[in-house]
Amino acid sequence: MLDAAMVREFTDLLSPNGVITDEVGLRSYECDGLTGFRQIPALVVLPRDAEEVAGAVRLCAKYGMPFVARGAGTGLSGGAMPVADGVVISLQKLRRILEIDVENRRAVLEPGVYNLEISKAAAPYGLYYAPDPSSQQVCTIGGNVAENSGGAHCLKYGFTTNHVLEMEVVLADGSVVTLGGPTGEQAGPDLRGLFIGSEGTLGVCTKVTVRLLQTPETVRTVLADFPSIEAAGDTVGDIVDAAIIPAAVEMMDSLAMEASEAATGAGLTVDSPAALIIELDGPADEVEAEFEHLTAICERHGATRQHVPTEAEERQKVWKGRKAAFAAVGRISPDYIVQDGVVPRTRLAEVLTRIAEMGRDAGLRVANVFHAGDGNLHPLVLYSEAAGEHDAAEKLSTDIAELCVELGGSLSGEHGIGTDKACSMPAMFSSDDLGVMHRVRLAFDPDSRCNPGKLFPTPRLCGERPGKYAPHPLEEAGVIERL
Repeated sequence: MLDAAMVREFTDLLSPNGVITDEVGLRSYECDGLTGFRQIPALVVLPRDAEEVAGAVRLCAKYGMPFVARGAGTGLSGGAMPVADGVVISLQKLRRILEIDVENRRAVLEPGVYNLEISKAAAPYGLYYAPDPSSQQVCTIGGNVAENSGGAHCLKYGFTTNHVLEMEVVLADGSVVTLGGPTGEQAGPDLRGLFIGSEGTLGVCTKVTVRLLQTPETVRTVLADFPSIEAAGDTVGDIVDAAIIPAAVEMMDSLAMEASEAATGAGLTVDSPAALIIELDGPADEVEAEFEHLTAICERHGATRQHVPTEAEERQKVWKGRKAAFAAVGRISPDYIVQDGVVPRTRLAEVLTRIAEMGRDAGLRVANVFHAGDGNLHPLVLYSEAAGEHDAAEKLSTDIAELCVELGGSLSGEHGIGTDKACSMPAMFSSDDLGVMHRVRLAFDPDSRCNPGKLFPTPRLCGERPGKYAPHPLEEAGVIERL
């Protein structure tokens, strides 16, 4: 339990302005973007640099206190939810862009830098940072590393892990290590890749070196309406089969477009069953040839309208309509849950049909907006807390995530497992799989103080009876030992 002596030590390390103890201040950190999971922390600290982060972690180790590293709190899986009697280490003050290395096309950043700020800083040099989550104006690179965030353009350019070269990381005991290297390579196991997407369970990232790309010569975008979800889904498959790899392929259904159009006026056709936003980029001649082929494929699948923005401002307006969709759903529903799962691209129509049936059975509406190119779904389950629909919505959301696994996909594409889907992990992984993952975690954090209660199903979280630990035969023989 936190006492006055502990608070004094944190205050001596960070200054009085770097420690929050009052209840009102603590409540500001009780949840992330998944507001259905809340916990007031015992203490919030706001270090100003990597040295203070390491000092705060060492104090947590000294007193055996669990801690949760937090970026902007925009996550949607409960991954940044605090721990009772634990410490939140906010990284919001570590917001410096330390270097833009034009010659080597790299940027060195502190974890609190907003995603979009990287591209703004690199733009004068004809460079940009490719991963672009919908929350890129407010999410931080540290949070992106924790969740392995993607975004609309991940179909062509990949996720955060494809663009992070090197990280400075504070481990659970307060020691500081470097993972990766200037080129992204490191001798031995890929600890850089292991850390990215670990949701804060292995340590705290305090510095990130990312890869920058050259700004494309040409960008062409089309907003195409379709008479059905199936027609839009078949279009995506045929585009990829034609060896066209768009920078982005996004799909929205009528419910999502209704909400987004009301919020942004982006020019979406709200009575259309489905729409695709497809973007090509690259050398001008290549883009023009592929764009002609792409629009012909859309026409062949019965596209009822194809709007091609001719100016950058008009194109940005279309993207604003897509990226505002999550927040805009608040206009048509008092409460909603954003889910995140992945299915094979060939099963998009099937999964959307199943989701619609499940929604009808539950008596709830589901809006769909997602990265169609790689099958990364983002169903939004609409409900009313006041009408007592929360439990039904939570069950429907969980069932949708597990449906993705049933159809050959995964529980998460980019939002992470966090608290939200920890209990669903056995639907995707065997007990042996989970055991190996947990032991890897213990190699980094033997006392499980880094963001405990996330990722893995626990008796407290899932109402399970803890099982007896079964030693490995090599452990019984004394060849290896349990950490």
